[in-house]
Amino acid sequence: MRRSEFLRAVEDEFGARATALTQDLVLSGIGCTAVEALDAGVPPRDIWLALCEAADVPPNRRYGVGRLEPRRH
Repeated sequence: MRRSEFLRAVEDEFGARATALTQDLVLSGIGCTAVEALDAGVPPRDIWLALCEAADVPPNRRYGVGRLEPRRH
């Protein structure tokens, strides 16, 4: 997951709450906010999964969100 995919996924999943969640919510699995984690170089996929866990996003909505096109096999 790229940073742009992460940001798109957060916007798609959380809408108007996206900015507040990424700037204010300290993710227990990471120890800082999503924005701080991105700036520190934490992989966006790890941040996305930690954010999903903290916000109780159902598992079926945690993977592949934010991609412009479906992954080809």
